[in-house]
Amino acid sequence: MITLIHDIEDIDFFQKNKPDDLEIIFNDGKITPCICCFGCWIKTPGQCVIKDGYENMGALLSKSNKVIIISKCVYGGFSPFVKNVLDKSISYVLPYFEIKNGETHHKKRYDNSYELVVHFYGKIMESEKETAKKLLKANERNFYHKTEVHFYESPKEIKGVYP
Repeated sequence: MITLIHDIEDIDFFQKNKPDDLEIIFNDGKITPCICCFGCWIKTPGQCVIKDGYENMGALLSKSNKVIIISKCVYGGFSPFVKNVLDKSISYVLPYFEIKNGETHHKKRYDNSYELVVHFYGKIMESEKETAKKLLKANERNFYHKTEVHFYESPKEIKGVYP
């Protein structure tokens, strides 16, 4: 399964020729920010306690073999919506820690690993590109996936998001 997380306002663009195995996560205005209560680890393991339609993001990632993110680059990071979705995905990992290569990381909750492809768009300075690459490298280690990143001036330049 492929999961596409995006902040593009033209939602219909991704519905054209949409494969059956594609799950699209977009800003429907209903997402509630993570409140860092750790309920997804303690009260309802693997699921956010806030029922806003985004409570199963960790489980959704566990079923994905590829995750595609299209986000405006904001100071070298994700747009607020995409950041909220990723925060709600923390249940993808367990609250327990392990040391890997001298670094502390959460243990895996699920057996799968997925490929992450990130498409950042906007007027992006070189320093923001470097920040984004470092962020994605850290996320790669924490979420146990391989990452590919691309930069564009406009989301209209992004082609070939899915077959």
